[in-house]
Amino acid sequence: MARTLSFLLLLPGLCGNSISGGQPSSTNTPGDLNYELPTANYETQDSYKAGPIGILFQMVHIFLHTVQPNAFPEDIFRKVIQKMFEPSVDFDKPENIILALKVLNYEIGIIICALLGLLFVILMPLVGYFFCVCRCCNKCGGKMHQRQKENGPFQRKCFAISLLVICIIISFGIFCGFVANHSVRTRIKRTRILANSNFKDLRTLLNQTPEQIQFILAQYNTTKDKAFSDLNSINSLLGGGIHERLRPSVIPVLDEIKSMVTVIKETKKALESTKGSLQSLRDGTAQLSSNLTDVKASIQRSLSDPTCSVHPASETCNSIRTSLSQLEGNLDLSQLPPVDRELNNVNNVLRTDLDGLVQKGYQSFNDIPKRVQHQTKNIVADVKSILNSIGSSVDDVTQQIPIESTLSKFAVHINNTESRIHRSLHTLEEYDSYWWLGGLVICSLLTLIVIFYYLGLLCGVCGYDRQATPTRRGCISHTGGVFLMVGVGLSFLFCWILMIIVIVTFVIGTNVEKLICESYANRKLFQVLDTPYLLNENWQYYLSGIIFNKSDIRLTFGQVYSDCKNNRGVYATLHLENRFNISKHLNINEHTESISNEFENLNINFNIVLLDTAGRTNLEDFAACGIDKINYATYLSQTGKHPVKVNLLSFAYDLETKANHLPPGNLRQSLKRDAETIKMIHRLQIIPMEQSLGTLRQSIKTLQHISNGLMDRIAKILTSLDSAQNFITNNITSVINDETKKYVKTIVGYFEQYLLWAEFSIREKMVSCKPVATALDSAVNVLLCGYVVSPLNLFWFGIGKATVFLLPALIFAVKLAKYYRRMDSEDVYDDVETIPMKNPLHR
Repeated sequence: MARTLSFLLLLPGLCGNSISGGQPSSTNTPGDLNYELPTANYETQDSYKAGPIGILFQMVHIFLHTVQPNAFPEDIFRKVIQKMFEPSVDFDKPENIILALKVLNYEIGIIICALLGLLFVILMPLVGYFFCVCRCCNKCGGKMHQRQKENGPFQRKCFAISLLVICIIISFGIFCGFVANHSVRTRIKRTRILANSNFKDLRTLLNQTPEQIQFILAQYNTTKDKAFSDLNSINSLLGGGIHERLRPSVIPVLDEIKSMVTVIKETKKALESTKGSLQSLRDGTAQLSSNLTDVKASIQRSLSDPTCSVHPASETCNSIRTSLSQLEGNLDLSQLPPVDRELNNVNNVLRTDLDGLVQKGYQSFNDIPKRVQHQTKNIVADVKSILNSIGSSVDDVTQQIPIESTLSKFAVHINNTESRIHRSLHTLEEYDSYWWLGGLVICSLLTLIVIFYYLGLLCGVCGYDRQATPTRRGCISHTGGVFLMVGVGLSFLFCWILMIIVIVTFVIGTNVEKLICESYANRKLFQVLDTPYLLNENWQYYLSGIIFNKSDIRLTFGQVYSDCKNNRGVYATLHLENRFNISKHLNINEHTESISNEFENLNINFNIVLLDTAGRTNLEDFAACGIDKINYATYLSQTGKHPVKVNLLSFAYDLETKANHLPPGNLRQSLKRDAETIKMIHRLQIIPMEQSLGTLRQSIKTLQHISNGLMDRIAKILTSLDSAQNFITNNITSVINDETKKYVKTIVGYFEQYLLWAEFSIREKMVSCKPVATALDSAVNVLLCGYVVSPLNLFWFGIGKATVFLLPALIFAVKLAKYYRRMDSEDVYDDVETIPMKNPLHR
């Protein structure tokens, strides 16, 4: 344990000048940068399990708690350690006497058990000696004569059952002894593997440390590359941020102006369509009027035929003559004013390329990212230089750790320690062979004794004949009695020697278990070692005195062990911030402030003109083009009419029908020709005019929709344009500053997170001392307590139980042997009615 603790104290050299404790930092950084320090996989298990034999160990622990229920004597332990460091101790001093009494009071249970064992050691040889002398003098049952008793069979059965039960108990004790003896041998053989595993883990720790440092440095390059990428993309990040901030105020206005360009073009198209339709209708109306006049004249000439004067043709002719008044035009195009003036105004508006002016506004706004990149070239270069200097600072900090020389020295120490341990293991394995052989002899001796008892019981029970008299008992029964007496003799001969071994192993094993193993498991041993001024009267805290030569720094064995057990880095575990403060050398504010200062000098100028004066005048001219003054009601009224008062096609069919009622002749044929003429007029003139009317009506509706609120819409657009332009003028500086702060925060955030992570990793993760805690556990908890002390306690527990129960076993064996051995004489009775005679001579 001392070697392991000294090994733990050497770990500060790994960091030489290392880093401080603190709160863990998140490993997630801006931009999806994830840092994770490489961790090693260690072979040695950090927990020890005894396996199935643990049940037996637990049984021994219950017995130990019964014998020694006192809690760990911290005060006594402290005082004993203090006395050990004193150059000379006067045992006559009152405080030393009181300390001795306290030790005796704590050890009272163990002392009582040891005294009882010593009493057993003293009395058993004496009792055996006198028992042997008395038996040789035919006393104490030595005379081969058995008195006949009425309850003799019952006593024999009771003695046999009792002896059998005791032998089973002894057998269980012997079993525990064999198991413990075998456990020690097999577990000691594992010690070399365990030691090699621990040293391999320690070398893994040393080999991983340079890799961890290189990884930390490499992550800076990753972070720097990400920052450089953002700096190279300043046009999209910073410029894009400014662009997006202004977008809600600018783009809707430009979109409205752009849509107005489309409206102007649609207006021109509608006016041109209106003008063309009007001209087409005027020409068609004049031609239609002439044609209708001609066809009316033709019909009237036909009706002057004499046939029309004869009844009933006269009625048909009069009906036709009456309907001729419907063959007249229905349109009054004189009420529809021309749109030439409005069309000329719109054409004048279109002479200015409003669409091009709007595109210039878009271009001026969309050029913000490009201008940002152009105007920040020098600042970006300076920031990159600062970031490179941060990398140099991180590299300088890691270079201050004398890692190579320290690791080489530490590796030499590990090699030397491993060599010494292997030599010690060789000696331990040699002693283990002696221990195993001695344990095997002890367990075999007890086994031999109990085998004699079992053989005696077996032969006695199987060979016993109820009809045989004591002097005529069979050979098998007699042999059983002899086996029992041999077992008794061996018990007297060896039980006191076995008890001496039990006492020695009991005192040693119990005290080691209670004072070291249990106190190590509940860490009270560390509390004792952490007592101020205990191990060195001039040092308040022993570890801080060794490491820093300043004993007032609170650094305790318990805290170091707990931190190492939790896989914490050696810097935080040993509070090495008292030697080298990494927070000072990796000062985040010192580096990030330089970056912020560079961007504070940022001066970006924008000259964003959404729409110049020509474009503004163009919109105003369009609003005054006059389409809002067109009499749309008159247009819609006229375009809703039919070109003729009557449907010419229906009129023609009706004329044909009436002509068919006339008698055959020139009148009928003439009227039919006129009907065909009317149909042709409908097909050639009315249908095109209807189409022109429809086109004119649609154009008028389009113009009416455009003109509806046109002045207000353009006025609103101009107002929004002024508002957006004023917003850009008045707020562009604050927007640039806000977005620059966000951008700088992102850039700085990378390195803040990296430096925090680097500091946390060096402080909490790098050179994790878990293998040291595992090595300490392996030395104390596994090797000493698990491989040696627990089997040792199980050994004396089993052997002690078997030895103690040899006393009642030999008593019952002596009693029972009388019933199995062949006697030299027996009782003879004359009164056969009272007790039947057993001697055949008296039958």
